[in-house]
Amino acid sequence: MRRPRLNIDFLTASEPDFGERLAAALDRRMLLDEDVTGRVRAILEDVRARGDEAILEYTRRFDGLAAADMAGLTVERGQMEQALERLPAASSGALRHAAERIRRYHQAQKQGSWQYTEEDGSIYGQKVSALARVGIYVPGGKASYPSSVLMLAIPASVAGVGEIIATAPLAHGAGNDTVLAAAALADVDRLYTVGGAQAIGAMAYGAASIAKVDKIAGPGNIYVAVAKKLVFGEVGIDMIAGPTELTVICDGGTDPDWIAMDLFSQAEHDEQAQSILIATDAAYLEAVAAAMKRQLPNMERREIIAASINSRALFILAGDLRQAAAVSNRIAPEHLELSVEDPAALLEHIEHAGAIFMGRYSAEALGDYCAGPSHVLPTSGTARFSSALGVPDFQKRSSIIHCSAKGAATLAPTAAELGRNENLHAHARSAEYRLPK
Repeated sequence: MRRPRLNIDFLTASEPDFGERLAAALDRRMLLDEDVTGRVRAILEDVRARGDEAILEYTRRFDGLAAADMAGLTVERGQMEQALERLPAASSGALRHAAERIRRYHQAQKQGSWQYTEEDGSIYGQKVSALARVGIYVPGGKASYPSSVLMLAIPASVAGVGEIIATAPLAHGAGNDTVLAAAALADVDRLYTVGGAQAIGAMAYGAASIAKVDKIAGPGNIYVAVAKKLVFGEVGIDMIAGPTELTVICDGGTDPDWIAMDLFSQAEHDEQAQSILIATDAAYLEAVAAAMKRQLPNMERREIIAASINSRALFILAGDLRQAAAVSNRIAPEHLELSVEDPAALLEHIEHAGAIFMGRYSAEALGDYCAGPSHVLPTSGTARFSSALGVPDFQKRSSIIHCSAKGAATLAPTAAELGRNENLHAHARSAEYRLPK
């Protein structure tokens, strides 16, 4: 049997062309594929026009799941509960433990309404309310992801969303029960065994059997990402998710085998996943590379890992931890491990990251499953301006403005002056009508 080999790109942060080489290695242009965009647009338009009929057709064609009607692709709440009961005790116990931790973390995130009263009796504030209906997309295909159900639906449940529906491209297999069981624990109301762009179209536009949602959340492949981008505005979306990423900053004090496995844990997702190690010691980089080559033959998903490492992995030598932090900020990674002696001190220099794992024992894999925060995170450098999925993503904030007569009289001259400056005279007069006669 042929054993895959690893060929890792090494860069040095002090080299003159480092910035150019880093940008080329990151290569975040996946949503610019016009061919994919055209195909996705055609699917979305077909789903909008033909509804259930198109959904059934694409599910049969792309997922190999044939059903006479949408009832054959629909999983009701009772069926999810039955799946939870069927699971072995170890599996159901792990799901329950993870769900409890995720719920506890997100309950601390929940925002409430607030207001304050000024001296003239005017009241200003913010009303926070939950979205009425959301759809979560659970990725599938190469693996089953019950953890994604928990990480997506539990924040929506904590936010108080009225109805949570899920779509998941389930194949016939043992992994299905764990996905359905997770949906039961996460308060999903209904699940459809539909995937791809057709699932996004169904939730965005609605169909006879699937109600239109207010917002879609959840990662997927490039077809799902492009579909979400195209339906934005018709519905809200959480983010556009690209291939998953891990950057590790290490001072050389962590067991190389640990770091090698952390990088593998990211690479085994798919061939486009990106694993990056930044260290301050060239010998340590070599030690981790040797550990990866030694451990690869024992990995169950060695072919996927090797493809990911060979095409996307980077080992970067930094002069010191400050420079390592600066490089990480240029990457703005989805996941960032600070595998150093004093992670709190290094944290002060980190500006962009979706989730930050502090210290040698905080493996990114713990965050994937059960630490508490959602593992749905900004990718492709979007951590520069966006955040981890959480309860606020499923809430709306409405401003409250309640002027007293005295307060309106105080504000009217300012509003009128600014309105006339903008040549909006009705604005000015509307404000002045509230002045005392």
